[in-house]
Amino acid sequence: MYWRSLLVAAAVAAPAVDAAATLRFSCSQLVVDRLDPLVNPGALPSPHLHQIVGGNAFNATMDPTAHDLPTTATCTSCTPVEDFSNYWTATLFYRARNGTLHRVNTFGNELGFTQATGGQTVYYLSSGKVTAFKPGFRMTVGDPSFRTAQQLQAKYKYMDFTCLQSSMTRGGQTLNFPTRPCPAGIMVSIRFPTCWDGKNTDSPDHQSHVAYPNGNACPASHPVTVPQVFYETYWDTRPFNNQADWPTDGSQPFVWSFGDKTGYGIHGDYVFGWKGDALQRAMDQNCNSDLFANKINCNTLKTQSLADANKCTIARKVNDDLDSWLTTLPGDMPIA
Repeated sequence: MYWRSLLVAAAVAAPAVDAAATLRFSCSQLVVDRLDPLVNPGALPSPHLHQIVGGNAFNATMDPTAHDLPTTATCTSCTPVEDFSNYWTATLFYRARNGTLHRVNTFGNELGFTQATGGQTVYYLSSGKVTAFKPGFRMTVGDPSFRTAQQLQAKYKYMDFTCLQSSMTRGGQTLNFPTRPCPAGIMVSIRFPTCWDGKNTDSPDHQSHVAYPNGNACPASHPVTVPQVFYETYWDTRPFNNQADWPTDGSQPFVWSFGDKTGYGIHGDYVFGWKGDALQRAMDQNCNSDLFANKINCNTLKTQSLADANKCTIARKVNDDLDSWLTTLPGDMPIA
């Protein structure tokens, strides 16, 4: 009950109503690639590396006028088979004492999704009536240029790191990378705003068409309550827990693929791609999921097994070395 209350509280949506949706599911790794169709549309490659999940229609451009995800995709790495959306974040790297870098893999959430081939746990949350996103909708949250807690806290909410002592660890979140070894890995949580202007499916900065609520109500400028999209990504930092290999100055050794060694540049990208009215039906029926198992309690949604979700992958478009020890980050991103 504690987790369910925490999740619903984080979704701060419409004025208090009794009903709430807590839709939670796994999305296995679709691809790890240096593409970013929102911030750098058409760029092959984009400046930094991302880990991407969702429908296999993901590409470098994602032009909504010519690229309808539900009709273009032929599979999804998410367990709801009607969800062809794409969800992505930056990729994590470990920097050893000698300065070399190694990519950190994601792993399946051990609370129900152990068999997933990495990726993310995705949530859609509400605390009352919400309006599902419209075709072509996309948004980002976070700012990769941020390097201080003050910057992050002044603009964004509910974006943090959890140093997992076990798969059950919740609490003790930080806004920066954990500064000590995490026995069960690092969980990164990214939550998107829940208020929409009701008109634009995108904006030049991919953020201005959405906003956070004021208390329990959306501001007049963004009056439409939408579901809260929420990612949990589990990074397998366990192979890198030997502090004898960490930097000699005692600092933590992890860095985002865009060169951030603080963690404050945490950010995420979302492109809506649910088929038809599937997401609206799920929200209207206040569908929920087991918080400890791979089970969606929602008779209006069709689902697939984790094994089938794992089969949905796409080939990388950019030929970066992603498995060796490196002297620089992919794209030669500077570390600062």
